[in-house]
Amino acid sequence: MSAPNNSYDPVEVTPLHPDEVARMRDEALRAVAEAASLEQLKEVRLAHAGDRSPLALANREIGALPPAARADAGKRVGGARREISEAIKARQAELEAERDARVLVEEAVDVTLPWDRSQRGARHPLTTIAERMTDIFVGMGFEVAEGPEIEAEWFNFDALNFLPDHPARTMQDTFFVEAPSGGPSNMVLRTHTSPVQVRALLDREPPVYVVAPGKTFRTDELDATHTPVFHQLEGLVVDEGITMAHLRGAIDAFVSGMFGAGLKTRFRPSYFPFTEPSAEVDMQCFVCRGASVGNPDRPCRTCGSEGWIEVAGCGIVNPRVLTAAGVDTERYSGWAFGLGVERTLMFAHGVSDMHDMVEGDVRFTSAFGMEI
Repeated sequence: MSAPNNSYDPVEVTPLHPDEVARMRDEALRAVAEAASLEQLKEVRLAHAGDRSPLALANREIGALPPAARADAGKRVGGARREISEAIKARQAELEAERDARVLVEEAVDVTLPWDRSQRGARHPLTTIAERMTDIFVGMGFEVAEGPEIEAEWFNFDALNFLPDHPARTMQDTFFVEAPSGGPSNMVLRTHTSPVQVRALLDREPPVYVVAPGKTFRTDELDATHTPVFHQLEGLVVDEGITMAHLRGAIDAFVSGMFGAGLKTRFRPSYFPFTEPSAEVDMQCFVCRGASVGNPDRPCRTCGSEGWIEVAGCGIVNPRVLTAAGVDTERYSGWAFGLGVERTLMFAHGVSDMHDMVEGDVRFTSAFGMEI
């Protein structure tokens, strides 16, 4: 076996030669000093202080040296790497300070500029009043229910006792959704929120107490009192022993909560396919409280001096609707109502033109405040 090579001179290993170590160190320090940005400094760190840098590779050569030669080589390489590391830290501090100073200048905000040139936004008054209407019924113990805006004809018409030849099914009133294949379609943009009644009964076991706010669609022209896209608030109660008296009580509670206490209501006979008997609900004008009727000296723009305002349609749920939803009509009965959100907004705040609600003019919405 041969003896260890104790005469091995580490100076003869090129990467460990003092001049070569000094050259690699000086090259790294020069690159650090020339780095003009944090991104460039990162590249310099990888090139001259990373695991594949020249000094890191030279450091690996030390392990092959005789024990007597390792100490000097380690001090030489370690000292150079330490100088580079300290230089990088110092340069990084300088570049970060320059960056922070630049940001303060470039992103400075002149607080003396006018702040109110752009008005603050807020939710649309239709949204806030619909939530207010909903909250009144939630306070009575109702649950909020939802349904799709693109609805099957069965939910929108058949289950609600609309006969096949009912005028509401025609293109004069309903938006039909074209089938992807171009063939006949049984999907429509829902014309009312009443389909949620059926869905609620299919999803829940009686007793059912739900209120369903939502968007609806009909082929109306946009004018002062009509819009093809409008909002309704549907209410449904199905339980044992439900009568018209319970419906009257709920309507009275809504009118008091929405327009003020002490207002009278009245029911007028009407017709809806999904309720029987059916009624239109009028409330006493909350502005004149009937004092303008027959009194030309006190005209009322809100009710047209009639003393009453129509607010809803309602009635006892038709047994055919309950049967379609699988409800035992011998045991359960119910009532339903429908409120117009736009109509309620018009009455509550004196809005006279539907155009104001849909055109997005901030001057209209700002009048209602920044309620969120």
